[in-house]
Amino acid sequence: MQLQRLSRAVLAALLVVPFCALPRAVSADVPTGTPVFSDPLDIDNGYLPFREHRIRLYEQVRGVGDLHVIDIFRSDTRTFTWNGDEVECRELEEWEVADGEIVEISWNYFAQADDGTVWYFGEVVDKYEGGEVVGHGGSWLVGGPSGDDPAETVTASTPTVFMPANPEVGDRWKAEDLPADGIEEFDLAQRILRRLETPYGTFRSVLQVEERTPDVGTKWYAPQVGFVRQRSSDGEVVALIEIEDAEDAEETQEELDEIVEELLGLDD
Repeated sequence: MQLQRLSRAVLAALLVVPFCALPRAVSADVPTGTPVFSDPLDIDNGYLPFREHRIRLYEQVRGVGDLHVIDIFRSDTRTFTWNGDEVECRELEEWEVADGEIVEISWNYFAQADDGTVWYFGEVVDKYEGGEVVGHGGSWLVGGPSGDDPAETVTASTPTVFMPANPEVGDRWKAEDLPADGIEEFDLAQRILRRLETPYGTFRSVLQVEERTPDVGTKWYAPQVGFVRQRSSDGEVVALIEIEDAEDAEETQEELDEIVEELLGLDD
């Protein structure tokens, strides 16, 4: 297996790019008008890039318990019908493993508009207890469920802004906007940090975003990398500890299997 670990030296070289070199948006404060998706799978947003076959591993570094989060940038895509057009979206699979047990697996769908803004078309959520799926709370999709989607998936009429093309301090947007169904998230760009340290390494020009759901948490996004740190309302902190880049879907799955087996204690 030719899985490649992204070296810290390479990452450091990427992160010295000045923040001003990132693409500028026409409007960073919740883009107005109807987005145009000419090439929606080309997600190169400065703070939310999509690198196919990448796996990012996060660990709880502050708080009680043992929590890990795994983000898998799949090559699979899903097409949504919206505003009379077909919009193909990238798939980000996310696992949460707490104290050696799977808590949740979700599949999230993103597309980038021509102005560089990344839009969120929804997610399908499997919640676990004792190794079994027990619910799908939080699931929502533009156009509603189809195929094998959970029947209780909430139908959304429009996608939401997940990350503006070039967010500036004070900008506000809603990553989830279904208040009648208890699915709502308000985001505020609070500041740009000169540097932020994580177990994986030091990042520069990091975007700090407040999230209200209504619980108040904070996320940090690094240029050319994406999400690197999160603090929840109770003070628990999850941070990036590893990045793995695979060559194809098969190697991605093999690496995921190894990580999950280790977290579940199945590799003993």
